[in-house]
Amino acid sequence: MRGEQTVSTSVDERARDAIAAAVVGRGRELTLVLAAVSAGRDVMLEGPPGTSKSTMLRAITERWGVPFVLVEGNAELTPARLVGHHNPARVLKEDYSPDNFVPGPMVEAMQTGGFLYIEELNRAPEDTLNVLLGAMAERAVTVPRVGTIPAAPSFRVLASMNPFDNVGTARISDSVYDRWCRLAVGYQSAPEEADIVARRTGCDDPALIGDGVALTRATRSHPELRRGSSVRGAIDLVAIAVELVRIEPGADQKRMLLDAALLALSARVGVDEASDATPEQVITAIWEDLFFSAPGGQRRVRTA
Repeated sequence: MRGEQTVSTSVDERARDAIAAAVVGRGRELTLVLAAVSAGRDVMLEGPPGTSKSTMLRAITERWGVPFVLVEGNAELTPARLVGHHNPARVLKEDYSPDNFVPGPMVEAMQTGGFLYIEELNRAPEDTLNVLLGAMAERAVTVPRVGTIPAAPSFRVLASMNPFDNVGTARISDSVYDRWCRLAVGYQSAPEEADIVARRTGCDDPALIGDGVALTRATRSHPELRRGSSVRGAIDLVAIAVELVRIEPGADQKRMLLDAALLALSARVGVDEASDATPEQVITAIWEDLFFSAPGGQRRVRTA
């Protein structure tokens, strides 16, 4: 397998620029990830949802011409699901053999020289992480009744974690962190998020896009919210607002923006436990603050 792999993983400035064309912003982060994977290292991206983590990795694999194998980290991700299993029906007929082994996503990525990307790594069971770490260290995995399966040279293991979400997650041990190069990824700038929204929605109204992005970004710093919305909220907000304008062209567009915000953002924000407000009340207060600031520059704040 190693001798058959001809993918070039070297990257220069021209190659970096070609990959960057598929990503909005993220110049520094993309350069760092490219340097790490080109050096044969595995990378953990730590940051909130909707911060272009998988977009960067997909752009690299498309440039390299290798598979992008996505795995959701959760309690159901057992070692057998990650590595693979023998086909039960064929085992009954033929007994165990390498021919009836069904590769899991990790073995698939190893054999094809792809990127194995595990979302929400800290939701995966500990025994699954142990199998993963073994494959990362040895660049091979031993499967009972199959033998040792080596990884192609371009095989990489990438993972992501959301540092702000602790529901259903486990603490990542130092031994796990020791296997990865870690990159912290934050939210992008307002102009970059506006560019993303424009690309994803096809909306050509800069004012609508700007208002949608401003509303969404305001949820990330509101004192009554412990969790704000990612740029995906702004994408949905603008897409819904565009359709509302088409359905009711004579209606108040500011009110339509509020309706779109309530629909797109209310499930994406988390109200602080100490607050009595509902998500809808907080979003409405943010909308009022955006469009109806009080005289003298004092911004109105309403929480109920």
